[in-house]
Amino acid sequence: MVLALTVVGSVVVLVALGLFVFGLRRRVIQRSGGTFDCSLRWDVPEKTDTSGKGWGYGIARYSGDRIEWFRVFSYALRPRRVLERSAIEVAGRRAPEGEEELALLSDAIILTCVHRGTRLELAMSEDALTGFLAWLEAAPPGQRVNVA
Repeated sequence: MVLALTVVGSVVVLVALGLFVFGLRRRVIQRSGGTFDCSLRWDVPEKTDTSGKGWGYGIARYSGDRIEWFRVFSYALRPRRVLERSAIEVAGRRAPEGEEELALLSDAIILTCVHRGTRLELAMSEDALTGFLAWLEAAPPGQRVNVA
């Protein structure tokens, strides 16, 4: 009986510690400011896929002329993807359809982009989208930015 209680107690402590580390990591990422919730789907086919597969929920952070994207359910302190402002081309936007509505946040808008030849989709709130497009258009003079 004592062994069972010790094992259960250890599991509870480990789960609590894991949740604490997730929260601490998010605080560290958000410390410098300029973050927003953003789902990402990388290497998307030309034909629109509304199955809801491939989406990763994450946090995006503005960092100079780059967007750094971090997975939410990860312990890594380094971004999973880095998008340079000068290499992003916006191809269009759309509302979630089909099973995507279940896979994404309720107020999400999907922005289809091309980054260095790779098609990707970003899903974010209307406010985050407005900020993202303003950031893209605010590129320094001489940089080419394509916003559809």
